[in-house]
Amino acid sequence: MKSPENPYPLLQRIDSPIQLRHLPETSLLQLSEELRNYLITTVSETGGHFASNLGVVELTIALHYVFNTPEDRLVWDVGHQSYPHKILTGRRDALKKIRQKEGLSGFPKRSESEYDTFGVGHSSTSISAALGMAIAAKLSNQKRKTIAIIGDGAMTAGMAFEALNHAGDIKANILVILNDNDMSISPNVGALKQYFGKILSSRFYAHLREGGKKILSHTPSFHDMARLTEEHFKGMFVPGTLFEEFGFNYIGPIDGHNLSSLITTFRNIKTLEGPQFLHIVTRKGKGFEPAEQDPCVYHGVSAFDKITGKFETKPSKPTYTQIFGEWLCDMAAVEEKLIGITPAMREGSGLVAFSEKYPDRYFDVGIAEQHAVTLAAGMACDGLKPVVAIYSTFLQRGYDQLIHDVALQNLPVLFAVDRAGLVGADGATHAGMFDLSYLRCIPNLLIMSPADENECRQMLTTGFLHNAPSVVRYPRGSGTGKTIEKSLTSIPIGKAEIRRQGKQIALLAFGSLVPVAQKVGETLNATVVNMRFVKPLDEALILQMAERHDLLVTLEENVIAGGVGSAISEYLATQNINIPMLHLGLPDVFVEQGTQAELLEEVGLDEKGILQSIKQRLALLFHQSVDALDVI
Repeated sequence: MKSPENPYPLLQRIDSPIQLRHLPETSLLQLSEELRNYLITTVSETGGHFASNLGVVELTIALHYVFNTPEDRLVWDVGHQSYPHKILTGRRDALKKIRQKEGLSGFPKRSESEYDTFGVGHSSTSISAALGMAIAAKLSNQKRKTIAIIGDGAMTAGMAFEALNHAGDIKANILVILNDNDMSISPNVGALKQYFGKILSSRFYAHLREGGKKILSHTPSFHDMARLTEEHFKGMFVPGTLFEEFGFNYIGPIDGHNLSSLITTFRNIKTLEGPQFLHIVTRKGKGFEPAEQDPCVYHGVSAFDKITGKFETKPSKPTYTQIFGEWLCDMAAVEEKLIGITPAMREGSGLVAFSEKYPDRYFDVGIAEQHAVTLAAGMACDGLKPVVAIYSTFLQRGYDQLIHDVALQNLPVLFAVDRAGLVGADGATHAGMFDLSYLRCIPNLLIMSPADENECRQMLTTGFLHNAPSVVRYPRGSGTGKTIEKSLTSIPIGKAEIRRQGKQIALLAFGSLVPVAQKVGETLNATVVNMRFVKPLDEALILQMAERHDLLVTLEENVIAGGVGSAISEYLATQNINIPMLHLGLPDVFVEQGTQAELLEEVGLDEKGILQSIKQRLALLFHQSVDALDVI
């Protein structure tokens, strides 16, 4: 019995799906209500992914109720919708620290729970992973079931269809559940949206089919005719013919919030062999009206009022994402050949205003990073000036296209690379730790990293005007608070700037670490250089720093391995210059979630950590204890 003192009497008894399966089916509606309310209460305090989780409450309960998890494998796509799954698999109380340092990951993670059968964070991997598990089960003579849960937004990626094609071809024993809520992170786009969107027609078809069968089943010849007519109507109205052509048995669409229907359907599917495709229809944000009305705003949230849905407002400096969005509109106003491209991240990449002002020059290609890059290459071939707005972690998915379709042909495509470096609560799957390493080895690329807001605008202009591929990489979050100049000025390519002249030590800092380098420079009376360009490096200035200082320290929010510090060492080696160096950057590990400040402290890239590393290096150089060094 629920009471104000105990609003979750059923949910508090569930520490594993085994306990869930002991509940009578008649109790599951109450459990779904408690689970949804627990989500609203908890996420309103912690922030996190919200609307997508509210939409899968009934689905998650039904899956764990019918299938024998973890023996039966559940593979969640992306993982934005995994909070109910975490709650039901022994992590209910731990949800209060989700996405926080040393707390739960915001995504399924194999090291966190045996119920997290596959670690995710990027889109459209679930069917491939589940297919691999289904093949493993077959080869080991295991009878377990394998289920992939994928959203309609994730179905826009080619990888999902590659997996469907393979699964249908080998007749794999796999269930793919399409969670159709007509919504990805940004509003869903593409022909598949229209295909999945025929739900009204599908219901009309289902009603017509069942009614017609009842009438005609008594007359065999007419029944055969009805079967042929069914196929005709199916092709016209139901988004199932496509999946049946892939070799799947298509079922649905069914109401994804009807627990009884879900449980009955899953029980029936458990008896079926071969590839099954279940199409369910849900409502993103279900049960919380503000999220139902605007699921995009409530996709990933900060703390909010659980009654009104209003967010806590804090005055803040403009983010780099906002600066990019404003620059894009400003440049588009004077350059009609500018085209904006995003792989399903309109809001996250700052393209909302551009999409509204210049709809004919805005292209959201869905979750299709490879296509986004090559699309831009094709546009550039015929005289357009494409700007690809993409997160660092997602650009990894279009790496082959970046090399072969853009850089090899030396095409003028500008990549605005957001979320470079550590991103905070989203953790290792979303951290932009590797881009300087994987970009600087590619010929023809111009690579820049701004130290503040104005440099970001200037570098975007520089890259846009450059008649070759260019990259501007900038961090998540706000800038330094400088007054933003609205001009569209560029800067000289390959030229760094000395921000502070000092002695003995030169700090060569890139992008987001320039401000902290300036603080360290004041403490050490060190020279501070804002390097600006990753490629080409300002080689003349590097030589000057090497000649005039005893120690060079490179600072980058990128992995040290193969990063820009390595590039400086490589250059100095070609000049036969041997000078003590200290490379500071991200370690050779995946950095988990926490606030950006917490993570920078953890990896030693805050002011205290940088000072300590320099002190230790100097101690080795001068064979003195750290405390005895006057320079500190």
